[in-house]
Amino acid sequence: MTKYEMLYILDTALSDEQKESIVKKFEDIVKGDNGVVENIDRWGVKKLSYPINYKSEGYYVLMTFEAEKTIVVELKRIAGITDGVIRRLITKR
Repeated sequence: MTKYEMLYILDTALSDEQKESIVKKFEDIVKGDNGVVENIDRWGVKKLSYPINYKSEGYYVLMTFEAEKTIVVELKRIAGITDGVIRRLITKR
């Protein structure tokens, strides 16, 4: 298995419960296919470098995990269609 980092930005208009459910959803995707979530680091609300969809702030979350390539493809797909996710980036560590 390969080590990855996934940094994603959530909309600040979401409630705390909605944010936590999205974080849990991504964690469950990794764990569901025998992946290992090493750490989930919630950075909180930070100013964006440039406006995205007329928003200037976002809620940042960094998840480090070990998984197979198929899990990464699925994470990209799910993050792309999940409401409330402004941006996402998955890189190898």
